[in-house]
Amino acid sequence: MGGLAKGLRVIEAFTAEAPRLSISDAAKVTGYDRATTRRCLLTLYELGYCAYDGKYFTVTPRVLRLGTGCLATMPLPRLVQPWLDQLSDEIGQSTSVSILDHAEIVYVARAAQRRVMSITLMPGSRLPAYCTSMGRVLLATLTEAEVRAALEMSPRDARTPKTVTDLDSLLEEVDKVRKAGFASIDQEVEMGLRSVAVPLLNAHGKVIAALNVGFAATEEDISVAVDRYLPALKRVQNDVRRTIA
Repeated sequence: MGGLAKGLRVIEAFTAEAPRLSISDAAKVTGYDRATTRRCLLTLYELGYCAYDGKYFTVTPRVLRLGTGCLATMPLPRLVQPWLDQLSDEIGQSTSVSILDHAEIVYVARAAQRRVMSITLMPGSRLPAYCTSMGRVLLATLTEAEVRAALEMSPRDARTPKTVTDLDSLLEEVDKVRKAGFASIDQEVEMGLRSVAVPLLNAHGKVIAALNVGFAATEEDISVAVDRYLPALKRVQNDVRRTIA
């Protein structure tokens, strides 16, 4: 089982920001020695989960088998997709639903209207929680100790000049989100991208996911965009709460 755990950790080392990894790159991300990392990567290559050009490894579409089965059996994506489609058509922007996985958010449903990010987002895509609107909404459901632990385990890179990376400042931001009931992000994930998010609750008041709208940054203050999109997000929030047990 130890070998399986190491192999999975090596797979997780591949991200949208680092789709090609050498043995040294993967060893640095995982913390394993070069020999262990090399064995894992070559095994993944032999099984068809990685491609190898003699220096760099990249994951192949076969790795999607590990995640699509899970997404296919989750009821949440099927339930929220019609709301996402309707919301995106109404406001003319891309909308998404994600869940929290330790220090990252995982997209489980998406309705894309226009591309405002340099990377393509789809169900299964991951982004850091600390700098995303959905991430901060989901972090706000945790206790302060749990939020601190999640943020401490995240690298908290300055993805843009606007990214908040200081731990205490992030704790303050999450507390503001907790009190306000929504989060807004102004170009912290990527320059030119803004987003607004709200939590999705079930009929018992338990937060089950986060819903957001992503849109291009303009010269207008982000508060104007919040006023524009928040009512529609809250309407979907209320519809979901009345429907999902």
